[in-house]
Amino acid sequence: MSEDRAESREAQPESWAGFDVNEFQRRVIAEFRANNGKMSGMFEGWTLTVLTTVGARSGLRRESILGYLEFDGKGIVVASANGADKHPAWYHNIRRNPIVTVETGTDTYQAIAAVPPARERDKLFDRVITEAPGYADHQARTTREIPVVVLNRIGPRPGEERVKGMGDWVVEVHGWLREELGTLRTRVDRVIEGGADTIERTQPDLAQQMRTHCLSFCGALKKHHGGEDAAVFPMLARQFPALAPALARLGEEHKVVARLQDDIQQLVDGFVPGETDPAQLRTDLERLANQLESHFAYEEETIVTALNATAPAPRFG
Repeated sequence: MSEDRAESREAQPESWAGFDVNEFQRRVIAEFRANNGKMSGMFEGWTLTVLTTVGARSGLRRESILGYLEFDGKGIVVASANGADKHPAWYHNIRRNPIVTVETGTDTYQAIAAVPPARERDKLFDRVITEAPGYADHQARTTREIPVVVLNRIGPRPGEERVKGMGDWVVEVHGWLREELGTLRTRVDRVIEGGADTIERTQPDLAQQMRTHCLSFCGALKKHHGGEDAAVFPMLARQFPALAPALARLGEEHKVVARLQDDIQQLVDGFVPGETDPAQLRTDLERLANQLESHFAYEEETIVTALNATAPAPRFG
């Protein structure tokens, strides 16, 4: 058995010489599932969960039976390994791939497993040992700091409406920015299709329309990505070590994004009706827009799930 629910119970199967721990856990998991989480024998009255992770090395599904707590509507598991000096395998798994499946006996849900930063971890561990004092005994047996892991549910609870998350907001902002890019493309296409008559418009001229639109677009882009770098990305990096490479890449891409928005603005500001080649302008705009779209797509692929599971969408007005 991986974790103690409350009392400090010393009779743990790992300590029995020659005992097949894996077979024991398979039997416990089978009983757990057959009885909707209600256990008998040495685990009677315990609140457990079956946590399914993806092996850090093997890439295979791995099941662990753990003690389970719930604070403020979020599942909590503790990587105590009964006070062993090494982290349990499932903890290494969630650091490599934080998407897990959680079974409580009455509910099964997908979650993204977060590793809280030090100060938050300490507060959580204090709450853990208040409800389950056995974990204090586990900590006393080892010099390693026992991690506390928060299981952030992906999607709503059964019967509840889905709440819009921070990730949804990011996708919405990307959608708006994509629309703005589309409008810029359309306005350049009008120049190409309309010939001299379109270029000669003066009230307001097309260059001014494009310039105003571009300023709005670039300003939103700068605010959007500056906010991510200043607050959201560092928070994600602390909680989800597996996302660190993607966040580092996005951070570098945001420097490129800043240059792209300046390039788009300069491209539009430099448009002179009757002098600028609109076809070349369209080609240059498409190249810059495609680079932005690639960034948007990668950002959505890598961080939206974590953002939705950990933070609600910001409210304005």
